[in-house]
Amino acid sequence: MTDYIIALDQGTTSSRAIIFDKKGSIISVGQKEHEQIMPRAGWVEHDPIEIRDNMREVIGIALGRANLTRHDIAAIGITNQRETAVVWDKNTGIPIYNAIVWQDTRTQSIVDRLAGDAGVERYKDIVGLPLATYFSGTKIVWILENVEGAREKAEAGDLIFGTTDTWVLWNLTGGPSGGVHATDVTNASRTLFMDLHTLEWRDDILADFGVPRSMMPEIRSSSEVYGEARDTSLLRETPIAGILGDQQAATFGQAAFDAGESKNTYGTGNFLIFQTGTEIVKSENGLLTTVGYKLGDGPTHYALEGSIAVTGSLIQWLRDQLGIISTAPEVEQLALSVEDNGGVYFVPAFSGLYAPYWRPDARGAIVGLTRYANRGHLSRAALEATAFQTREVLDAVNADSGVDLAELKVDGGMIANDTLMQFQADILGVPVVRPVVAETTALGAAYAAGLAVGFWSDLDELRANWQEDKRWTPNDDVEERERQLRLWKKAVTKSMDWVDEDVR
Repeated sequence: MTDYIIALDQGTTSSRAIIFDKKGSIISVGQKEHEQIMPRAGWVEHDPIEIRDNMREVIGIALGRANLTRHDIAAIGITNQRETAVVWDKNTGIPIYNAIVWQDTRTQSIVDRLAGDAGVERYKDIVGLPLATYFSGTKIVWILENVEGAREKAEAGDLIFGTTDTWVLWNLTGGPSGGVHATDVTNASRTLFMDLHTLEWRDDILADFGVPRSMMPEIRSSSEVYGEARDTSLLRETPIAGILGDQQAATFGQAAFDAGESKNTYGTGNFLIFQTGTEIVKSENGLLTTVGYKLGDGPTHYALEGSIAVTGSLIQWLRDQLGIISTAPEVEQLALSVEDNGGVYFVPAFSGLYAPYWRPDARGAIVGLTRYANRGHLSRAALEATAFQTREVLDAVNADSGVDLAELKVDGGMIANDTLMQFQADILGVPVVRPVVAETTALGAAYAAGLAVGFWSDLDELRANWQEDKRWTPNDDVEERERQLRLWKKAVTKSMDWVDEDVR
């Protein structure tokens, strides 16, 4: 009996395989971190071969822990870090360069060159995105221009591109021996190359970037059978039937399917998605217009998104770079050792500022320091930075939609931190709600795959699976809330205008 779905979650810091049952409950998890490669300031890379091998390993771990085989699995769903770019030789399966991660800022000069006199919103009406280092398109250009022989091999049709969903799919379905080279509409909408109206690659934009059309994967829906697993005997002949970029997957996993529904994911970065239904809504307040999901031949659903580059990775930075903590949960203990932030504000603009500012010239800043400040204040300021950034994005969503959100559904690793969630509710002034199954990113990919093969019948069945676990209600001290926000916005201004021709 095929009683389960397996979701492959290729994230920014780790790869995971999670097995779900019909109720959307977790049966088992396999997880393995991969190296964060930072060759110089502003550069962030991953080894695609390490990711491929880790993905194979975590499949085995998840199946082994659940005492299951491929015969128990109805389908495979894939979700992934969306804008991270991999370019590889289709004949050998070997990447010609490390994956360039979504957080990487090396392509700012390419952004400036492409923007020219038209500005960074040159293509926004077509693709929903401003020109920015965040998205995949400029990363492909950098590889073609900086890796010896890459341009020639690309023009000859030997190189192909994919975000990490495509890399996982291609390898699972055979790699050089007939691997499926495809992506779904949600990931395609993060490249700068897909027309939101037609769901097709724009040849004119590809030409402007100098990227051969032959490199691009086929664009498919988020829920259909793309092919069967071939390269690993553990899942051999199991259909791969769902692909969603991680934030769209988390929204789907939260059962936020309809216009007006939303969620906020607390991961490496924070990403708030607000569904706009089948309508393409253009933001006037620094948000991105993106594809929410498309189920088979059904209509395309769109969304507004507020993207924050650094939240959970700030805690990782405190652990790995500064050594203030040895494990991530310790940050909450330190934050609780002090009554407040001691006047310290931490603006983690390590990759510039994303929504709603889109300021690539910004860099990280800690302001308000006095000799009174200690590790506790710095830890508290790091947690509060996540909540402040989310408040600014939520303000932009409210302004664009014209309807204030009544509550915020949350998911991701940081929602286990009660101190952060309470402060989030306080600074938003609305309740924050955590679901029973917090692994909504993997769950969303599982749902998409299960719908394609009939494991679940419809969206109503998925809605019935969602259950509330905990709710944080805000305090009523509006004056203190506004004071904190004013000081935060003041701190943000101190991070701007840092990068110029004198900064290397």
